[in-house]
Amino acid sequence: MKALLTRRYMFPASHRLHSDEMSEQENRDVYGKCNNPYGHGHNYVIEVTVSGQVDGQTGMVCNLVDLDDFVKTQVLERYDHQNLNLLSEFANLVPTTENLCIAIYEIVNRGFKSAHLEKIRIEETMMNSFEYAGDNGL
Repeated sequence: MKALLTRRYMFPASHRLHSDEMSEQENRDVYGKCNNPYGHGHNYVIEVTVSGQVDGQTGMVCNLVDLDDFVKTQVLERYDHQNLNLLSEFANLVPTTENLCIAIYEIVNRGFKSAHLEKIRIEETMMNSFEYAGDNGL
């Protein structure tokens, strides 16, 4: 029996939405107040959804401690209280929440092997959330 498990995590971080490939005016037109030269912050909520067979002995898709430890060391410690613009994965990418979602998906997909990664969902604000399920997903 396949089941899905979704776990929520939170971290604050800042970013400035700005593309060096566009003029200052184009950046202001596209990103509006999110193009503030000093950046702005969010309290991101991440949902990691994994799937797998329910283990007959434990009754779980995966050990929550293992998932929590992985996300803590590989995701939260990387992004918590960071200016996303200064991180290597955003050296040539605008640090939109869409791109952050893809970056986190790739980290979890590459390194967490106790269950199959279905998707990453990030809530940026009460009004905005983003999901990524890999190239073959959404």
